[in-house]
Amino acid sequence: MFVKDVIVQNQVGLHARPATFFIQKANEFKSTIWVEKEERRVNAKSLLGVLSLGIMGGAQIRILAEGSDEEAAVTALAELVNTGFAE
Repeated sequence: MFVKDVIVQNQVGLHARPATFFIQKANEFKSTIWVEKEERRVNAKSLLGVLSLGIMGGAQIRILAEGSDEEAAVTALAELVNTGFAE
């Protein structure tokens, strides 16, 4: 399992549009991927799951992956979050 903590850079957080970008990126990988905020963990490939976390700008989240491309998946998703989803 590969894990990385990141701070959400864009001001509005993971609302519908950036969450969609996040999920599309997650679906490019074979690994099982989760997103955690505080004590809640959801499937990173589920729009409803990611939106249910209510991730706002400045929030710390943890991205976890397990599988053949786990490190690449976490790295790519962390980079997407760190760039603020180009917003």
